[in-house]
Amino acid sequence: MRVVIQENYDKMCKWAADYIAAKIKNHKEDRPFVLGLPTGSSPIGVYKELARQNQAGELSFANVVTFNMDEYLGLPHEHDQSYWYFMHDNFFDHLVDMKPENINILNGMTDSELPE
Repeated sequence: MRVVIQENYDKMCKWAADYIAAKIKNHKEDRPFVLGLPTGSSPIGVYKELARQNQAGELSFANVVTFNMDEYLGLPHEHDQSYWYFMHDNFFDHLVDMKPENINILNGMTDSELPE
């Protein structure tokens, strides 16, 4: 594991966003770039910087597919406490070229049976 120490939260977010942006920009394969995204307050600054770069025309999400790994069971995506809502409010709604079909977030309203 590589540990990167920065002076403060804003500099760490900028470093992380620049790192992600470089990986996306350097991706030259025919298939989309796959990006796993966490939720919570820690990555919000990274999402803001990635969105800023996207809005400024410095970074494209047109060939990016995203996956989030968690969602609350029983919450529809419109609920303001769902991760779907969180990710759209804090990231996806601020991107100019993210394709909705490339956003993958678990369905909190799935009909599932828990094992006994």
